[in-house]
Amino acid sequence: MKSSSNLSIGLQFLGMGLIWGASFLFMKVALEGVSYGQVAWSREVLGALALAVVMLLSRQRIPRDRTLWLHFTVLGVTNCVLPHLLFAWGEQYVSSGLASIYNAVTPIMTALVVTLGFRVESLSRRQIGGILVGIFGVLMIIGPWQHTALTGELWGQLACLGATACYGFSFGYNRKFVAKHKVPGTTQAFMNIGMAAVVMLLLTPVLAWQPVVLDWRVVGSLVLLGALGTGIAYVWFYNVLEAWGPTSTSTVTYVTPVVGVALGAVLLGETFSWHEPVGAVLVLLGILLTQRKPRARVPEPAAVERA
Repeated sequence: MKSSSNLSIGLQFLGMGLIWGASFLFMKVALEGVSYGQVAWSREVLGALALAVVMLLSRQRIPRDRTLWLHFTVLGVTNCVLPHLLFAWGEQYVSSGLASIYNAVTPIMTALVVTLGFRVESLSRRQIGGILVGIFGVLMIIGPWQHTALTGELWGQLACLGATACYGFSFGYNRKFVAKHKVPGTTQAFMNIGMAAVVMLLLTPVLAWQPVVLDWRVVGSLVLLGALGTGIAYVWFYNVLEAWGPTSTSTVTYVTPVVGVALGAVLLGETFSWHEPVGAVLVLLGILLTQRKPRARVPEPAAVERA
């Protein structure tokens, strides 16, 4: 039974990597007909609708704990609303493949946040070295020597980097405040995306008022991005997160840049400068170094007494 469960988790991990890798292509195509705000708006709303169907079919119950609702609101904003807006805005200025490469920085951001921010893990010297290598890789991707001013392309890259910081925060926040409640993966996904959809619906007059130009490519990209990438894939995400923990789960970004770059090159004809793939290799090397199982922090007696 255990091997069967491990296989299921592994397949879900691979599945979300493939779907999220393709999501950068879907965003780039969708931006041909709708605004970046409408892309993010559609992701949350369609994802929430898809997950509502899954909740009904699986007869899952919504938690009644008001504190949990507050935590899921925070996660909805930091794990969905903000990063989805940032990636969609950034892809107006950078290629889908480059955005997927930046997404690979997530494990490094996660390691920093869960260690320095939430203090639920501690890093070894090797992991600290991996973070430094990853940061150097990010600088290599940005290529600061070719930016004499803050151009639109650079702002787009920084937006993508900001999105990964949001993901890192949400991993740590989930680990500290939500994981202990043992909420089923499907319910976590619905609450997360559902609260994000509520926020987006409230922001409709600000984000979704622009005119649209729809064709089958734009509509298809939005549906796949929302129902599949922001719906079903999040069920798999929370199942893997529960089984593997935040740092290991964030290594899904090993898969996403490979898929994102391949689809961008084959279907959109995207190309790269020499420093971008070199930086991506350094980022992946940094991730490898940070992925040794971290040591859990042992609370000091005084901290236990205060709790």
